Amino acid sequence: MVAGIREVELDRVGAIREAFAEIVATAEPVVLRGLVRDWPVVAAASAGTATLVAFLKSFERGGLASCVAGHPSIGGRFFYTRDMAGLNFGRRDATVADLLDQLVHQAGDAHPLAIAMQSAPVCEVLPGFAEQHPMPLLDPSVAARIWIGNAVSVATHYDSNDNVACVVAGRRRFTLFPPDQAANLYLGPFELTPAGTPVSMVDVDAPDRDLYPLYAEAEKHARTAELGPGDAIFIPYLWWHAVRSLDPVSILVNYWWSDHALPTAPVQAMLHALLAFRDLPPARRAAWRALLDHLVFADDAGQAAHLPERARGIMGPISPEMRRDLHRVIALALQSK
Repeated sequence: MVAGIREVELDRVGAIREAFAEIVATAEPVVLRGLVRDWPVVAAASAGTATLVAFLKSFERGGLASCVAGHPSIGGRFFYTRDMAGLNFGRRDATVADLLDQLVHQAGDAHPLAIAMQSAPVCEVLPGFAEQHPMPLLDPSVAARIWIGNAVSVATHYDSNDNVACVVAGRRRFTLFPPDQAANLYLGPFELTPAGTPVSMVDVDAPDRDLYPLYAEAEKHARTAELGPGDAIFIPYLWWHAVRSLDPVSILVNYWWSDHALPTAPVQAMLHALLAFRDLPPARRAAWRALLDHLVFADDAGQAAHLPERARGIMGPISPEMRRDLHRVIALALQSK
């Protein structure tokens, strides 16, 4: 049985950022009920679709963003074509006003086109909106992004940053899996993805249990919650999540950020590791796994405690100068291949 996600209601009068920092430190998902219930856009949504559309159009200045659209036959699920030779949707640029007009126009259709504007920078498509809708948990420098669409679903994927997602119109259902369930989620290709990061091939709303038998184990660890206007959710770094919008007009504002940014992206290191280790004989892979566990993934950080500080090199704290030297060594090695 799928479990729920822990819920909290942060004290908006107290030390709200300190309380949220403690939540982030747990690296566990949390539903933040009513976090943005005081936002003007939430009030506009509660007054009806016409009021909501007029409110959003008041910020419209003609900014374009990429939108996706799929035939009614896809059932709102943006994914691959059956032969996996491509994706089951197309892309075009549109303004927020154009997209909202289309959503309203087909709101009563039994089989509407699946349409969405995904991850559009708010400062570009709705200038002035962010200033009227401050995020109390984060530094103002963290940019807001907006997602507008109808009853569509985003396949299970991960984000490379922590994420706070705020529902402002319509309802959304979130299904999350911890990072250690990746092996049971049947990852799709890295080279062709619906939205940048690899996705699970399993449809969480209708899983094919014969084709994906290991998903039963992932499902045991799944957590789900339905959010309405004013609610938010914290999705930790690398947690897998599927998102389904449940209404004809659905809007979400999210914030991605990282407190641990590194000059070297972990995903690039992982791709390099695939090249370096995966095709080695089993005994050699096992030997490298032991060395990587000791040097890279051990929690105690005491790998070089037996050495004098001056002799620890990259086994100790890595300085900016050492990082630049390592980048050069790696780049030269790759160029020689």
